[in-house]
Amino acid sequence: MSRADAPPGAPVEAVVFDYGGVLTSTVKESIAAWLAADGIEPQSFSRTLKAWLSRGAPDGTPIHRLETGELAVEEFDALLAAELTTIDGRPVDPVGVLARLFAGMRLDPAMLGLVEELRELGIRVALLSNSWGNTYPRERIDALFDPVVISGEVGLRKPLAPIYELTLERLGVAAGRVLFLDDAEPNVLGARAVGMQAHLHVDAPSTRAALAARVPGLRRSSPSVRI
Repeated sequence: MSRADAPPGAPVEAVVFDYGGVLTSTVKESIAAWLAADGIEPQSFSRTLKAWLSRGAPDGTPIHRLETGELAVEEFDALLAAELTTIDGRPVDPVGVLARLFAGMRLDPAMLGLVEELRELGIRVALLSNSWGNTYPRERIDALFDPVVISGEVGLRKPLAPIYELTLERLGVAAGRVLFLDDAEPNVLGARAVGMQAHLHVDAPSTRAALAARVPGLRRSSPSVRI
């Protein structure tokens, strides 16, 4: 796969979407609701997340092993619950921790409509997501995206280069003609490191504007939302 660079803002032939926080409502909102509902001390979660996911975290943390499918969801639930503390001192119930953590996420109709518009304009679309055990609406995703690359299914994870390279290979598009969208800065930087264009997703309007600058025929403002 060629890594020939295209200048920022160059026209693209394919767009690669992250799942959680890009195609859905934000993960942070879902986490905040879960912490409040379960009475979990937020600092205990933040401390654990930093130790397991920060740029300085060692390889092989529970999150890394969950993302690559080496650790079952139930095993991760138990490890995470053991690191957390509740406001009133009760132990955290390990059963279904991840399911509760992601329960507040909802698919964003504006972003799904954007995917459909890109397809209609002849732009290739792909999904590239790290799996945290959350439930993907696979029938919907498989119908929208070709290819679908989920970390736990391929044994690779963002922001490491091999998973981007695998996605590019399956797309069959040169890296410089692909735009990657993610709400996590390390993943955006990882995509740029392999020669892809990349945009840090904040919300649907700003992402649409970034795409409209690269995709001829795409409107800068959203039409009526299609579900």
